[in-house]
Amino acid sequence: MFPISFGSDNHSGVHPKVWEAMHKADSGFCPAYGDDPLTQKVLKQLEWLFGGGCEASFVITGTGANVFALQNLVSSFHAIFCANTAHINVDECGAVQKFTQARLKVIDSPNGKLSPEMIYPHLMTNRDQHHSQGRVVSITQSTEYGTLYSLAELKALADFCHQQQMYLHIDGARLANAAAALGCSLKEMCKDTGADIVSFGGAKNGLLFGEALICYHPELCANQRFYRKQCSQLFSKMRFIAAQFEAYLEDDLWRKNATRANEMAALLASRLKQIPQVKVTQPVMVNSVYVILPRNISPSLMERYHFYMWNEALNEVRLMCGYNTTEEQIDSFVADLRSML
Repeated sequence: MFPISFGSDNHSGVHPKVWEAMHKADSGFCPAYGDDPLTQKVLKQLEWLFGGGCEASFVITGTGANVFALQNLVSSFHAIFCANTAHINVDECGAVQKFTQARLKVIDSPNGKLSPEMIYPHLMTNRDQHHSQGRVVSITQSTEYGTLYSLAELKALADFCHQQQMYLHIDGARLANAAAALGCSLKEMCKDTGADIVSFGGAKNGLLFGEALICYHPELCANQRFYRKQCSQLFSKMRFIAAQFEAYLEDDLWRKNATRANEMAALLASRLKQIPQVKVTQPVMVNSVYVILPRNISPSLMERYHFYMWNEALNEVRLMCGYNTTEEQIDSFVADLRSML
């Protein structure tokens, strides 16, 4: 165990208010599988937060949320467009392909973002029976590179998808960080831009586990409960996910945690930019910093702090901040880096 980790916001612990809410829920008996009053109440709160006219449901993991969402939208002969860095392409062990049998069509993107112009050439073979049919564009907000889609870019993508009879799926493992950075509501970022199905992550932002899925098409939600069961995402003691989200939503804890993580990343980047031998490679918009370090420094620094190599050829590393990252931890990291240089 590392005393200080910049490896992932998943490395952060559970927020005290979330622990308190789970302890409060741990009393007496309660119906299972989401039939309890607390779960029903919190799902309604989520539906309101995302603008209404939608259906919310809980799953256990981020991969489960992506599989669960996309399973609703595709058949086995469909194609799902995503960036080459997308979590569903790189870090989910083929889970989407296994469960949906649909094809991932991967598009190279230097900053993790997709645009209609990048996707359109890949639709030339649509309606040809020999080819997988484009059905979904799956994006990540914020992206795996820590970049952000503006509200205008999201709307342009959604409009393009709908013009092409496709759907827009948003992997929102860090949706809270994106909303905090853009200074917008979840309704403005999702419903108002035209997204079709969205996940709202918690585990990277102070929860123990649990993600919410928001579907804006009731006709697509009809079979969700069956897909959720099939992909092992139906949690029996659902009140313990609901209790976490109740605390997460109260007084906008989700936004406060995300804002704190974003601020710490901005601080870390500003300190690193003062070191000539270090190069920040991506705009720092949320809670991640991508930086090229001198090759002789990385191994020694990794012995003291946990962080990941992102691009070994460039010696580019990823530094993540969480809601409980402190200025003192950043000072310690930068001081040790300077001393090694």
